[in-house]
Amino acid sequence: MKRIATVLLAGLGLTCIVMAQGTLSINGAGATFPYPMYSKWFDEYHKKNPKLEINYQSIGSGGGIRQVTEGTVDFGASDGPMTDEQLKAYQDIHGFSVLLFPTVLGADVPTYNIPGVAAELNFTPEALAGIFLGKITKWNDPAITNANKGVNLPGNDIVVVHRSDGSGTTYIWTDYLSKVNEEWKTKVGKGTSVNWPVGLGGKGNEIVAGTVKSTPNSIGYVELIYAIQNNMPYGRVKNSSGAFIKADLASVTAAAAGAAKSMPQDFRVSITDAPGKAAYPISSFTWLLVPSKISDSGKRDAIKGFVKWMLADGQNYTEALSYARLPKEVVGMETKALNDIQ
Repeated sequence: MKRIATVLLAGLGLTCIVMAQGTLSINGAGATFPYPMYSKWFDEYHKKNPKLEINYQSIGSGGGIRQVTEGTVDFGASDGPMTDEQLKAYQDIHGFSVLLFPTVLGADVPTYNIPGVAAELNFTPEALAGIFLGKITKWNDPAITNANKGVNLPGNDIVVVHRSDGSGTTYIWTDYLSKVNEEWKTKVGKGTSVNWPVGLGGKGNEIVAGTVKSTPNSIGYVELIYAIQNNMPYGRVKNSSGAFIKADLASVTAAAAGAAKSMPQDFRVSITDAPGKAAYPISSFTWLLVPSKISDSGKRDAIKGFVKWMLADGQNYTEALSYARLPKEVVGMETKALNDIQ
């Protein structure tokens, strides 16, 4: 049987048509936060299953939720758990539910470009909220300098950069700010898209990282791997225990430790501002969004096979890309939940 697969190379913005003999194509779209991880996984899984192509568009979590709800992709991906309203909208359209499967853990980091400043800066919750509210406008504001003794910060205007698209990275960032700052919670709130008080917008983690890198005196938020891949400085963030913590595998894993013991059956959980002295406070799970009923048995078996592999062998690829592997308790729950896909 011949199938025509549209291969979407999101990172390069290229589209080409491939005619493949006996190839099964699975199409997904969504979050940019885990895109480097998913690209690696889909490539490795294809090596083991040459007749299966998993094509993924890195378009943002909002787009992933929208496309899986509209039924234009086989699965979606999001860094923010779908809301009750979004789950109901899916159920109303399809007559069955969509399931959330956590895949890895990652972190949002504040990355910046301050000419002449090479130091790794410390950021308090108050400073980050103030900057993104547009209330802290100079790099030498006491809210920043008091946490960075000995660093000569300039009096230049701060250029804020944020996501312009529906984004799970934004959901994580705004979920955190809503927990630590009452003004942010009431004036802006949390979501994949918000009405930003100030700043320049960029589509995708890639564009935000590029904008910060090319804009003097700027600050933005990106998933950890994008800061590392672009060789960009990123700051420590003061956690709920009062310690300034750098995002890394250990601190993200520490943030997930508590959640793993009380994970709800639908896997919808927030681990921003998590307790624990070693926990990085802007950490999150990221999720695949998979229909609970898939009429095409070939696609159903292929998706279940991939998720099963991802929960086991796939976790061994996470740390090389600066993502943290899933806690064992969560892997066990997800393995059982695979039976809910019919």
